[in-house]
Amino acid sequence: MTDPFSLPSFSFPKNFIWGSATAGHQIEGDNFNSAWWRYEHEEHAKDPTFDLSGKACNSYVMFEEDNKILSTLHHQMYRLGIEWPRIEPNDGDFRIDEVEHYIKVFESLKEKGIKICLTLHHVSFPIWFQDIGEFGKKENVKYFTRFVEYVVPKIAKYVDRWIVLNEVFGGHWYNAELQQRKINYLYSHVYARNIIKQYSNAPVSSAHAFVMQQPKRQRDKFDSVMADFRDINTNEWLFHAVRTGEVVLPFTDGFYDKEIKDSFDFWAINTYVRNIVDCRIKNFRSDRYPFEKMKMLPRDFYLDAFNPECIIHNISRLNDRPVMITENGCSCDDDRFRIVFIAEYLSALNEVMKMGINVEGFLYWTLLDNYEWGHFFPKFGLVDVDRENGFKRTIKPSGYFLRDIIDNSGFNQDILRKYLTEIPSLKK
Repeated sequence: MTDPFSLPSFSFPKNFIWGSATAGHQIEGDNFNSAWWRYEHEEHAKDPTFDLSGKACNSYVMFEEDNKILSTLHHQMYRLGIEWPRIEPNDGDFRIDEVEHYIKVFESLKEKGIKICLTLHHVSFPIWFQDIGEFGKKENVKYFTRFVEYVVPKIAKYVDRWIVLNEVFGGHWYNAELQQRKINYLYSHVYARNIIKQYSNAPVSSAHAFVMQQPKRQRDKFDSVMADFRDINTNEWLFHAVRTGEVVLPFTDGFYDKEIKDSFDFWAINTYVRNIVDCRIKNFRSDRYPFEKMKMLPRDFYLDAFNPECIIHNISRLNDRPVMITENGCSCDDDRFRIVFIAEYLSALNEVMKMGINVEGFLYWTLLDNYEWGHFFPKFGLVDVDRENGFKRTIKPSGYFLRDIIDNSGFNQDILRKYLTEIPSLKK
């Protein structure tokens, strides 16, 4: 984190797309037929500090209020998901009433002039699908594509941008069986995209968690080689496959498939912080440098640093097709840190656009303080959710700060000083 009051003004194109992102299981609540619902109950029985999602943000019921907040904050696009476990709770048992529920959500957004970026699979899938081996088995890809075939024709007219899968192509996996899972995910994307293209002209991608792999000792050959290896294993293999059709993954035989080539219309990028790679540690992953760690939450959490330069280093590699930032956000109890985070990361994004990278938009993660896959304590939201008092929503200053940036198509000190009077500190 630097001095935000020294940050110069910057601007974005008038057609730049602004908005926020969520995931169904993390906000809707009562997602009973999800494998994650079962998992969280198993974990909670062993460790009571592992939170149950319960009603999450109760957004399944309160979606209209959420959509009004999006409108109040002048968001132009909303990334949300549909929950496969709701729509197909049992193998082959499709629920049209659940599809109709999502259509109501979409119609509400469209009435408010908000574009829809729709995720078809965001972590959560049906219990029955997990019980047959889910995406770990290549033959199971057909069940996901069957779901896509069912739902896409019914909702295609509402969707402005498609995200097939979320954050499935990374992972530091060092055996052929686990690497095959990445290939299965890639084909799940390809087959789903082929179905979508029959019904929609909207661009299609899958969201990739783009984590910068930085050597702990910048010019040390051991750290640098392992950082490159981890980058190939988590990032570059995907970019190469989409650009060329050739799949090159460690611990598997390479192959070429023309269907894979150009199967992403744009790069959908989730970006937060970096990994520090230390070849002198058995698992190669070092702790963060102590001078950059900030304990912004009451418990340890892996997003404890500001590394806006990651956006420059990462996104500058993506010069072959448009880019959409589909997730980027800060988890903190003191909302002032979120304001600084947004300013610094948007400044970095502006820099990479000056380099000629075609970045089409920015979707902040996340709209609401949600269920963060086992815990409620990490607070990413632009909006507070009071779960003790009827899930009351309260827009935070950071939400209005981002709104003013949207209205101004950029950042300046007048906007910042309206919401921030001093550099935030963790000092008690």
